[in-house]
Amino acid sequence: MSETEKKKKLRFPSSYTVLFIVMIFAAILTFAIPAGKFSKLSYNSDSQKFDVEDSKGNVESYAATQKTLEKFGVNAKLSKFTEGSIKKPMAIRGTYKAVPQNGQGIKEFLSAPISGVYDSIDVILFVFMIGGMIGIMNHLGIFNAGISELARISKGHEQIIIAVVLFLISIGGTTFGMAEETIAFYPIMIPIFLKSGYDAMTGIAAIWCGSSIGCMFSTVNPFSVVIASNAAGINFKDSLGSHSIGLIIGIVITLIYILRYASKVKKDPSKSIIFDSKAHIDEKFGMNSTEQHEDRKMTVRERIILLLFFATFVIMVYGVASHLGWWFDQMSVLFLVMAVVIGAVGGMNEAEISEEFVKGAADLVGVALVVGLARAVNILLENGFVSDTLLHVMSGWVSGMNPVLFLVVMELIFIILGFFINSSSGLAMLSIPIMAPLADAVGLPRDLVISAYLYGLGLIGLITPTGLILASLQMVDVTYDKWLKWCWPLMILWTILGIVMLIFQMGVGF
Repeated sequence: MSETEKKKKLRFPSSYTVLFIVMIFAAILTFAIPAGKFSKLSYNSDSQKFDVEDSKGNVESYAATQKTLEKFGVNAKLSKFTEGSIKKPMAIRGTYKAVPQNGQGIKEFLSAPISGVYDSIDVILFVFMIGGMIGIMNHLGIFNAGISELARISKGHEQIIIAVVLFLISIGGTTFGMAEETIAFYPIMIPIFLKSGYDAMTGIAAIWCGSSIGCMFSTVNPFSVVIASNAAGINFKDSLGSHSIGLIIGIVITLIYILRYASKVKKDPSKSIIFDSKAHIDEKFGMNSTEQHEDRKMTVRERIILLLFFATFVIMVYGVASHLGWWFDQMSVLFLVMAVVIGAVGGMNEAEISEEFVKGAADLVGVALVVGLARAVNILLENGFVSDTLLHVMSGWVSGMNPVLFLVVMELIFIILGFFINSSSGLAMLSIPIMAPLADAVGLPRDLVISAYLYGLGLIGLITPTGLILASLQMVDVTYDKWLKWCWPLMILWTILGIVMLIFQMGVGF
């Protein structure tokens, strides 16, 4: 048997298999861990009252007053509910009750992926719209022309591309939680990194690490730090200074780590962690094309199309980050409309636009399925009533601890919870009302619990299969084991940084 054949036989499982294994693990947990639920409080905008659902599913309505919130030990202000800042049901401290075991058997296991696709249809449709636009751009040869010119302009200073991408995406992460949106960048940025002499892992790292470090040190992100602070009854600005300092340090550490790796690969491509996939990835992104390597200047039409293409992303970021209320519906419409506009400007007729759009969308079917399977894991855990039990047990771990140990263990708890509940707003509404008051018992300000929540969620988000990393890797055809091998030293650095920042924040109250 040849060496190549051995490598093929020993190849790490695909993203689908990894998620299938995680689904099995999640299903087993629903039988192994006792089921339980907290009572949940939510604001009913129709009746303008608070609805409280207990562990048995019974719902009672209460007047929407601050006294009602005080009665249930909720520290958030009434206005946060009535204005819509807090939309999801909030767990009520001290209400955990055991409920009948609801193990997810074979029927539920097989149904979960279908339910996962239904639940993720907004993200999946967005992925298809991205693929359609990319298909039209590739047909027009715009990427080949643009990448060639960029490589010519940046020759000798290619590392600037890494720094700019990492910085811009981290800003998106810290301000509005840019994560799902990064899927749109891989088909564009990976060829640029390859043309610059780096490997695809460098591109993945610059994009995904930028998003993760930005989310880890969220400053004004409404989907994490703001909603968690509201749930804790504090102002999110209380920790703005420390999060800003942590973000700067985190970006610098991450940039140095990526640049060191990228420099080694540029000098010797065989040093790439994914060198065995180099030929396949080069072919996937057109690096073997003779046209790709022609150093020529772009035409006026090509420049206009590229400008329209980048304008699409600027509009997307503005729509999400501003108060326009944009989400996946609006982003999908934007990409669809701009794909048609770009095709028309490029001189394509209606039939060509339709054909190339469908081809491009079809290329991302695999990515869409990964998104649905990841959601299936969460569905199994939610339907098995596991998450509340984990939170109830872990909240007991930190009771009466030394303050420093309290912070370290709190971050560890959020790392574990973040694996099972990979939603910043969902985890905040379930855990913060339970965890934040525990800081009072050890004499610490509640904003430290918010920081521990952010650091833990940001860390696990870098690698958790239930997040978006597998979808990102699927975009580039890189296996999960290669990503783990590349990022584990960086995770250690981020873990140390998180702990240091928590202790720093405790000491200076900033």
